[in-house]
Parts: sequence; C-alpha cells; structure tokens
Amino acid sequence: MMRSPGAGRRAGVILAAMVIASACTAKGESGHGADGSTAVGPPAAGAAATQAPSAALAPYYTQKIKWAPCKQDFQCGKLDVPLDYADPEGERIQISLIKLPASGKDRVGSIILNPGGPGGSGIGYAQAAKSVLTPAVLSKFDTVGFDPRGVGESAPVRCLTGAELDKFIGLDGTPDNPAEISALAKGAKHFAEGCEAKSAKLLPHVGTADAARDMDVLRAALGDQGVTYLGKSYGTYLGAVYADLFPKKIRAMVLDGAIDPAISPVPAVNAAQAHGFEVALRSFIEDCLKQTTCPFSTKNTDSALNQVTSLLKATDQHPLRNDTGDGRQIDESWTTLGIVTALYDKRSWPVLRSALGQAFRGDGTTLLKLADILVDRKPDGSYSNQTEANMAINCIDHPYPHKLSAYEQAAEKAQKESPRFGAYVMWGSLPCEYWPIQPNVTDKPLRAAGAPPILVVGTQRDPATPYEWAKNLASELSSGVLLSYDGDGHTAYRTGSTCVDEAVDRYLIDRTPPKNPTSCPKIT
Repeated sequence: MMRSPGAGRRAGVILAAMVIASACTAKGESGHGADGSTAVGPPAAGAAATQAPSAALAPYYTQKIKWAPCKQDFQCGKLDVPLDYADPEGERIQISLIKLPASGKDRVGSIILNPGGPGGSGIGYAQAAKSVLTPAVLSKFDTVGFDPRGVGESAPVRCLTGAELDKFIGLDGTPDNPAEISALAKGAKHFAEGCEAKSAKLLPHVGTADAARDMDVLRAALGDQGVTYLGKSYGTYLGAVYADLFPKKIRAMVLDGAIDPAISPVPAVNAAQAHGFEVALRSFIEDCLKQTTCPFSTKNTDSALNQVTSLLKATDQHPLRNDTGDGRQIDESWTTLGIVTALYDKRSWPVLRSALGQAFRGDGTTLLKLADILVDRKPDGSYSNQTEANMAINCIDHPYPHKLSAYEQAAEKAQKESPRFGAYVMWGSLPCEYWPIQPNVTDKPLRAAGAPPILVVGTQRDPATPYEWAKNLASELSSGVLLSYDGDGHTAYRTGSTCVDEAVDRYLIDRTPPKNPTSCPKIT
C-alpha cells in the first residue's frame, strides 16, 4: 500500500508491531487489459462471492491439505493454487502453510493470520501465535499462517542480491540536487529491472486480489464454511479485498491497523504515513523527556525534535560509526530506518532512547541493528524477500506516477509537512515508476456488500497506519464496526490493552461485535 521507511525503499506498510517489538527484545481473477497491461486490482464483488467455483477451479477447492509435524507443536502443509486465476488449468504454484491445532476441546474452526507487509511472512507470524492471540482464542481455533504468493516460502519474488539490497536501501532517500535524484532513480530502475530479470513470470500474479483468492481456496481446504481472519497493517487491505470478493464467506474478520483502500500511494498514502511517524516521534519524545535515561540535551519537545532533525541532516554528510564490522555506512537512510523501527511499538521506546543517545555521540550501531530488523537483514548479510515482495505487490496493486517530476514535487511538499520523514517516505515508491508490469487499477472504497459485521481497529497515534484510515475503512465497508484505542504504536490487539483484547476476543469467538463505534481508553 504505502512505502514505509522501515521497508528500506519499500512501497508499502510493513509488519505488525508485535513482530518488531519481539525482535527488538531479542536483539536489544487477473486478466489482461486491452493495452496489454494486467488488471490486478479487485474486481467488483458479486460473481466470485455468490457463485460456486468454476469446473476448472473446483479441484483446488476440494483438495485436502497433507499436514505433517514440524517446528515444535506446529504442522506444515502446502496448498495448490493456479498461478493465473484467468487460466486455472495452466501452471500451478504452491502456498506454504503452518498450523497450530486448537488447544481446547470445543474447537470452532480455523483462524487465518496475516501480519502485514505486503511481504510479511504469515508462517513466521503464526509461529508467534501465543503472543499474537489470547489463550481463549488459541483454545477455540486452529491458528493458520500462510506466506502469500510471492512471499517467503510461497513462490517468492527475487530481485537483488544481499549486497545489492544493502546498496539500494542505503541510497540517499532525501536527494538534495539533480545528481542525487539521478542516483536514486538509477537505483530504483535497477531494482525494477532485477525483479523482471529474476521473477518475470510471477510479477503479473502477485497482487492482493490473487492472494485473496488463494485465501478462499485455503478456507475451503481447511473445511471452514466461513473464514475467521485477523489481519494487521497491510493484512487489513488483504482482508478488505477478500471481503469485497467473498462477502458471504466471512465468519468473523478483524482488521487492525487499517489501511484505507480508497486513497492512492503517491501522494496521499505516503504523505499520511510520513505525518503518522511525525506524530509518533513527538509522542516518543514527550515520554522520553519524563525519563531519567532520556538522551536529549533539552527538556523542550520542539527543541528535541530539532535535535533529531540535526542528527538526520548530519548523517546525510557524515555517516555514524558502525561497530558491526560489516562495512555499511550508517547514513541518513539507515538512521531513519532505525528510528522508525522503534516507533512502531511503544515497548521499543527504551531501545530507541539508548540508540539515540549513542547516535548523538557518533555511534549508529544500535540504530543499524534496529533497521536490520525492519528490512529483515540477517547477520550474514542475506535478506528474506520481504523488501522485494513488498515492492512487487504494491507496484501492481495501485496506480503510481510515471514521471520523475511527480515524485520530486510530492517529496518537496511532504518534506514541508513532515520535515523528518516526508521526502524519505515519498521517494520510496520510485521503483514503481519503472515497474515492468503496469496495473490497470483504480484505488477505491471497498464495500463488501452483504458481509456480516467486520471489526476495524484503529490506534489513535499509530505511526504507520494513521487512525483516520481506520475510521475511513469502517465507514466504507457496508458492515464496518470501528473500535478505537487511545494508544501509541502500530496496531492495538495484544499490545497491552485489556479493553481491546476482550472486545476482539468476544467478536472472534461469539461473533458479537462491540457497539459502533466503541473506544478503549489509554493505558495508565
């Protein structure tokens, strides 16, 4: 959807905050348009929602998953789906699955998870099931995670080597002159060309509409009449697309950290996200100034914000020290990524206090380690395909400008509105200008007419998916119910609010949504 700074030149929302917080603790039917373009956006709801699968698709819907023990108490399996839903008798791909059986005797069915991204591993997220879901939900449901097509273990998109990704992510994301703009454009073009060279066959078929169709095949293969789903961040967009395609196939759906499907990435989504990070940074600083370990040389919030601005400007010219030994220059891009990582979850704020204190003394090592969490870079220099999948999915899910000047103008405006993050976020969508597959899509509200109540959860100071998006999505969905949380960080369920957890659990288990709207208070 949008290009998150944490994605490292990614075009979209990234993983749910819980994943980032735990990592911080550990480390310290597609068709072809008349012009040959690919129509990858969700079609109008109706046919897919009300008709039985076609004869060609029926074998997919009736398949039986062969589960085998793997990874502690989990079971792993594969799901066959068509590469191209317009040609279901053609080439197949496999979707990788993982399941944690329900712990109780009164099993209701399965709950399918998606952590966000696009590009986040649903398999990895499900492995954290005991943190992601409450014991009450774990008792009633098999927890099922899947890597969406193009992601992780499911026909992954590949574009660049690890060394190339290091260079790409480290590009100056706030270019100040024509030479720097040219360098950034060259890097974006190289990324797009790399994806075409290595993954051309996959690129037209990794959009969210196809992933939603895969999810309905999964629902049937699991034996569930209606899907029970928890999607966070980008996972809310996947859920909304599914709901619009299959409104009568929903049992219960929670969309936490919501994205508004009606607005386009450049400039609207990127500008809103940049502003969201500004709000989160201010909230962090206000809290920091109350702490004895706060590294700022001032007790004034605006002055502290200026200190962060000065740090970022300084690293644009003079990189911070890197004690990891991997040779990377901790420039403005890596510094920004490190800051953003910890803003996703209030539980990471102590780490950010320490990291900024070190950075003010010239040491960026902790900020770099934080950034590596967000881009899923391993200590050996290798990456998951999270960044590549994110770009591949977003670039065909939404319309993007195809003039460099459009990005430049949008970045200049965003920088005025969000001085620390605006330009960086806006320029992050640039690879989509050069993308080899041009989508024939329009960003628009998704109604999911005929669906049962869908619970949309919004956090009032969410840095990555602004609260307004949750309000918008809840109003756009024909049966949307809004649950607001007066809190900080990205997403709300299982981040500390008993009020949120109880409301979500009641809905998931009993299908009893809260009153529309309902608010949960700030944790004191």
